[in-house]
Amino acid sequence: MPSPRSYLAAAVQMTASSSKEENLAKAETFVRLAAERGAALVVLPEVFAWRGPRKEEPAQLESIPGPTSERLAELARSLGIHLLAGSFLEKTTEQRAYNTSLLFSPTGDLLAQYRKIHLFDIDLPGQVSIKESDTKKPGREVVSARTELGTVGLSICYDLRFPELYRGLADRGAELICVPAAFTFPTGAAHWEALLRARAIENQSYLIAPNQIGKNVYGFADYGNSMIIDPWGKILARAPDKECLITAEVDRDYLEKVRRELPCLAHRRL
Repeated sequence: MPSPRSYLAAAVQMTASSSKEENLAKAETFVRLAAERGAALVVLPEVFAWRGPRKEEPAQLESIPGPTSERLAELARSLGIHLLAGSFLEKTTEQRAYNTSLLFSPTGDLLAQYRKIHLFDIDLPGQVSIKESDTKKPGREVVSARTELGTVGLSICYDLRFPELYRGLADRGAELICVPAAFTFPTGAAHWEALLRARAIENQSYLIAPNQIGKNVYGFADYGNSMIIDPWGKILARAPDKECLITAEVDRDYLEKVRRELPCLAHRRL
C-alpha cells in the first residue's frame, strides 16, 4: 500500500482516574470516534490507563505484552489505524517501573516502544510537588519508527524541555513527533505552548501533543490545551478546557516544502 501524502491525525485529551477499566473504556471511545472521523493516527495522553495513589502503583504495573497492550493492539487492528498509547506503567525487574509509550500499526503490530528518559522531579511551593524518580526508572534509548505515515518520533511530557532528544529524533528522520503528556497547570500555562512550538520549528516536524486536563487524583490541576502543530510552528488544532478529541491534517508535501525552502537541518554546524 503506497504511503499517503496527507492524512488526518487525532489527539485525545482526557482526565485519567484510579479506575483502569473506566480509563481504558473512555480512551477506547475517543479512539473509535477519531477513527469514525477518518483519523489514520490517534495519540493518547501520558498515563491515560491509570493514575492513582503512589502506594497503589505496584498493583497496576504490567509487562509488555500484557492485558493493556494487547487490548490496544486489538483496538488498532480492528479500526485499521496507527495508535500511540500515550504511556502506562511497565513492570521491570526492580521496584521502579518504566513510563512507557507504545506505537501500534493498523495490523496491531507493535512498531515502537519508548521508555520516558527524563523524569519529572519538581517542587513548586504551594503548587506542585512531584518526584517521579521515586517510583519510575528512566529509559535510555531515543526511539522512532518508520511507518506508512512517515517516520514517527516518540517522547513523553517532561522530555519536552530537553531539545537534544528532539534533535536526535530529527536526525533519525522524524517527520512527526508525539508528545503525550500530563503537563501540570502552573508549568503548562507558562511554557507548554512555547516549548511545543519551539520543538516543531527547530526540527521542522509536526507535533501531536495530547495532554491530561483538569484536577487530578493528586489534588493539583493539569493544563490541557492539547495541540497539533505543523513544521512552521502553526497551531493547527487546540483543545478547549474539557475532555475531548482534536484533529488536523498532516501534509507531508508541506513538510518537505518547509525543509526544502528553509533547510535549517542541513545548515547545522556542530
